[in-house]
This record gives sequence, C-alpha cells and structure tokens, in this order.
Amino acid sequence: MQREGFIRAVRHNEKWPREYFIFSKPLISLRVSEPKFGTEGRNRTGTKLPSPDFESGASTSSATPAKNRHYKNTFQKKPVYFLRCIHRLNLIISPAMKKSDFNYLLPDALIAQKPLAERDASRLLCMNRDSGQITDRQFIDFIDLINERDLLVFNDTKVIPARLYGKKQSGGKVEILIERILDNHHAIAHVRASKSPKAGTLIKLDQDHYCVVQGRADDLFQLEFADANLFALLEQIGHIPLPPYITRADDESDLTRYQTVFAREAGAVAAPTAGLHFDVALMNKIKALGVHTAFVTLHVGSGTFQPVRVENLSEHLMHKEYFAVSQATVDAVRLARDRGGRVIAIGTTVVRALESASKSGQLAPGFGNTDLFITPGYQFKSVDAMLTNFHLPESTLLMLVSAFAGYDSIMNAYQHAIDQSYRFFSYGDAMFLSR
Repeated sequence: MQREGFIRAVRHNEKWPREYFIFSKPLISLRVSEPKFGTEGRNRTGTKLPSPDFESGASTSSATPAKNRHYKNTFQKKPVYFLRCIHRLNLIISPAMKKSDFNYLLPDALIAQKPLAERDASRLLCMNRDSGQITDRQFIDFIDLINERDLLVFNDTKVIPARLYGKKQSGGKVEILIERILDNHHAIAHVRASKSPKAGTLIKLDQDHYCVVQGRADDLFQLEFADANLFALLEQIGHIPLPPYITRADDESDLTRYQTVFAREAGAVAAPTAGLHFDVALMNKIKALGVHTAFVTLHVGSGTFQPVRVENLSEHLMHKEYFAVSQATVDAVRLARDRGGRVIAIGTTVVRALESASKSGQLAPGFGNTDLFITPGYQFKSVDAMLTNFHLPESTLLMLVSAFAGYDSIMNAYQHAIDQSYRFFSYGDAMFLSR
C-alpha cells in the first residue's frame, strides 16, 4: 500500500478556512504564507507580575508575560517549509509555532491570591477535545464526569518549605529558594542577594542555622548545610514557596492548602495544582464509585514558572524535573485500556511523567530527570483526558494543554474563562479536557 501522510496547515484565526493536503512522497516541500498572529491589532497580554529579581536566570520571580507586541492580521512571505510525510493517516502536524502565539490578555483581578474556603468549591470549565464545545460547571460535578472504567492518575509529590531567609556576614539580606535537594546536607538553589555570593560565603539563617556557598551550578548555587539535616531544617524554619504571581506573603494556611491531601513524596517546590481541588471526602467518593486510581511522582521545580525567553520554541531549553512511574501504575494503565476506560491525568505534571515514561512508544516503568517539552504537533501516547488549572501566558504548560486539546480550542476556552471571570493559576479554577 502506498504510504500517505496527512498534513494540516494550521491557521490560528478561527475565521480562516482550514486547508488539508495529502501527499504520497516521503518528503515534500510546501511554500506557505503565515499570518502575523494577533487579535485585530490588540496586544494579548496585560498581566502585571513581579519583575525578575533572582540573580539566577531561572528565577521564580521572573515569570512575567511577554513584552508588548502588536500584530496585524496580514500575511507575509515565509521560506519554504520542509515537512516530513508521516506514515499514518490523520496525524496532524503544525507549522513551527512561536512563543507569542500563546499570549493572552488577563486582568490582574482574575489571578487567585488565596484558595477558596473549600477545596472542591472551585468552578470547572469542561471542554470537548474534538468539538471544542465548552460547558461551565462546578468542580463538585467532576464525580459525575467519570465512571468505574476510568483510571485517575495523581501526582503524589509533596511540596517542601523551600524558601529560606538569611544574612551574609556583612549584614546583607539573602533569600534562598531550594531547587533540588541532593542529600541530607547539600542542595542546588536560587540565591537572591544584592551581590552574587562567592564560593565560601557563609549565610546565617534563622534560629542560628547557617549554610555555605560551595560554588555555582550553571545559573544556580551549590549550598552545604553542615549543621543540620536539610529536610528537618526546612520543616523548622522554611517557608512555603508560593508562586511569584501570588503577591502576598505565605501564611499558616498555605502549609496545608498549597499541598494535596495525597502528597507523600517530599521534593517539589511548587504544587501539582490540579490535585489541590480534591479533598478527602471527594477521594472517598471516587473510591466508592469504583473509579480506579494510580500515582506517579514528579517533583515540580521552580522552572515551571520560568518564562520562555526565545520566540522560536525549538530554541527553548526546557527545565528538568525528577519523575518516577511504577510498575503498578503501568499495569493500571494497561488494565484501563483493556476495560475500555480512559486514562485521566490529574494535572500537567502527570502528563509529563506518563509521556516521559512512554518515550519508547509504550508506557514502561522508570525514573529519572525529564526535560520533555510538549508543544502542538506532539502525539500523546498514554493520556486520554486531563484535569488542569489555567496557566500563565506564553508558558510551557499552556503549550502542553494546547498540544493536548488543540491550539484554537484552548485559546477560545481561555477567552471564555476570562469573559466568565474564572479564577486563574495555582489557587484558581480548573478545566477538564476530555472526549
């Protein structure tokens, strides 16, 4: 049989007609014209977030939207694109997308600064991945959208109180954000200070603890905590590392609310936020309904807030995060497939873990550091539906959900959420992407 590839030239404005091309050659060249994407000449972002102030390039305080740009709905000539023919029908390939394609205008008032009184009190935007149809519901309705054939996969990572405050011997203030714990006395961290600390610098911490800068680790710092077990020290004097778009200081409530009820593997410096909507009562209802559950671990790093700094997405250097997928979870996914159920990822972190463990084409148990960067055109191997929160403009997570549910559909859903005053980001509302 002659092999054919099915290629869609994606258009980013819903008013334009879609064009489909079928080719029989293994390699073809197609000259295309691309629009300068935008919304009738308006800039898509107005979100005001804290300016970058960590000395490291991956600062969690640098999660800002893109600079203002204005785009016109006009066409411009582009070079020839060489598109490899895919040997499977109905596989959709997108032309190279740009960072600015994922920009959108978000009023500051819609950025949730605190959690709601009850975990399951959030709203739930439901979107059909095939049709793009949107339904507004409450999160408590999620139980009605699943059945006993489905498998819910959660991320059981536990957020550590990773932010520390201290002083240099000179008296200068220092803020430390632990990125990764190496062992009981060593860590890689972001360090914010008036001047970049040199190797050998001693930093005095609260309650007479201290750490010593051992050197640099790329954009980060290597720190030694010789006087105490690092995990115990963080529990004693550490602060919950709230995201940079939450402008208030952390308080006692964040110790429990910026943590899932099923967290057990310590190591994350940011919460897997889709899981924050589940309380113990809802987990018990899910179990009583006969819905199957499984767990993966992905320690969310501060890089999840790191902005994409290059317009060409192929040039973006993705941050690495530790993940682990067990044989039990692999078996649970296989059994869900066998009974005709859906594999529902509770959050983008679960998607990254399962897809990282599926790089061979089939899900397999494994662990390690993943730098998987999912953008439109990616073919998902292990996930059928996803529960997720709303994500920052031009972020890698917005690109991931666009790859999963379609760029046009996601951008339309985000505009709908803004129009309907949904709450955004970590403590905000959720969306369910399914078929």
